[in-house]
Amino acid sequence: MNVREDLVLTGWGYPEYVAAAAAALKALKGDADVCGVSRRRLPELIEELADAREGRDAAGRRVKRIYILGVSVLGDTARLAAALRRLKSRGVKTMWISALEMPGEAAPALAGVMEAKVYDTSLLEAVGQALAVDVEEFVPFLKDEKRAAADIRAYISFVQAAQFYYRNYQDESLYAKAVRYIATGVRPAAWDAETKEVVAHYDRYGGRELIGKSPVMATLQDRINRVAAHEHARVLILGESGTGKETVAQQIHTKSPRCKMPFVAFNCASVTKELLEDRFFGHEKGAFTNAVERTDGLFLQADGGTLFLDEIGEMPLEVQALLLRVLEGGRFTRLGGKEELKCDVRLITATNRDLPRLVAEGKFREDLYQRINVVQLRTPSLREHKEDIPLIANSWWRKFHGNRVLQAEQIAALMGYDYPGNVRELINILDRATALEESDFDLLMREHKEMNAGLAGNLELKSGRIPDRLEDATKLHVRRVFEKYGQNLTRAADALGVSRNTARKYL
Repeated sequence: MNVREDLVLTGWGYPEYVAAAAAALKALKGDADVCGVSRRRLPELIEELADAREGRDAAGRRVKRIYILGVSVLGDTARLAAALRRLKSRGVKTMWISALEMPGEAAPALAGVMEAKVYDTSLLEAVGQALAVDVEEFVPFLKDEKRAAADIRAYISFVQAAQFYYRNYQDESLYAKAVRYIATGVRPAAWDAETKEVVAHYDRYGGRELIGKSPVMATLQDRINRVAAHEHARVLILGESGTGKETVAQQIHTKSPRCKMPFVAFNCASVTKELLEDRFFGHEKGAFTNAVERTDGLFLQADGGTLFLDEIGEMPLEVQALLLRVLEGGRFTRLGGKEELKCDVRLITATNRDLPRLVAEGKFREDLYQRINVVQLRTPSLREHKEDIPLIANSWWRKFHGNRVLQAEQIAALMGYDYPGNVRELINILDRATALEESDFDLLMREHKEMNAGLAGNLELKSGRIPDRLEDATKLHVRRVFEKYGQNLTRAADALGVSRNTARKYL
């Protein structure tokens, strides 16, 4: 086993970190390990190295030289300094390379325990000067993905996939592999099968990711991780529109033993009840007019994998009975067919409706509800974790604006709104800002609120809050009664004891 004595620590997320790490790896003749690390994680990792028995860390490395590339040392400076002091006493040398001066509050604590090399240039050029290596070949990797050459974009996709795997599957190894491929010039055609599969997986699922570090999102992510391992457990996802129910379903699938099998998503409100049976089970040739060939339904398409049924509360009672029969025995026949087929599918369902109320009203079968409600997850509204808005907004903004982030005043403008449309509405606002090239987010939000003024009542309905003003409270009550009677204006007006025109005025 080749024990590498050099360790390169670089940051996450920005192309310059990747290019700088590749340049450092080139300078070290490829004989170094690479690890992505955040400001918060840096002191912890250095401490792990200092605590390692016989000078070896958990990965078996006997580190003698550490190169920290541009990572902030302000996470826990005292803890970092103490760990570096212990490493130095064992003869381990540490070099911090940066394009920014070390903050004044950190410099005294770290003086003497590591060498700081700071240059008034880019991080990539700083690495070039510190390690005496030509970095010109890595400059193309600093460009925005949309402006990069086609061959460079393949590497950028791998880096993004590696970061996605770290965030979602806690796999740190792929980031190091991506840096190594860039440093050594391994062409995409020569990438190993695992790498190609990782990039393909990211291309398919990378656009759907749960972002947020708030307590409610941490709880949701923990429950996803736990239920994913139990590949036969059915899951019912509850939540308002725009909260990421399909994203949760995909995460359950991709973290489960079924991850290499199909994930099939279907919206139960998208077709008529007459067509639902065909969509579920498929049909034989000649089963009906225009049935010119045999067709597999959703259950066979998802065989071995996961079937996600969104808006399950919109499913007609007649079709609910058919679905229940499949869930009980895993067997069905195609329309027009006689052969009984069997499938192995994990079912995940979702709705923004009150299913227990639908059961009480006779609109949803209680036995089906019990079948699909084995594990219940709830996607929180954005109002419940507004502290995640900066993270969500900047994650989207970086993708379309060359890794730039929003200004503090722009974030402040986004924070002053309750988002009845949840994350989907937040993304729409950012999309509008991009399309209009609007940097004044105060103006953007004022216009957005005017455009969506009619949704205010829906937000009050969702949140359960009672307005202070009598007129606003009256409007809210009228809207609640209107919703209670299935948005039938005549029945709502009768229940309220007012005319249709009066009810319409408050609506």
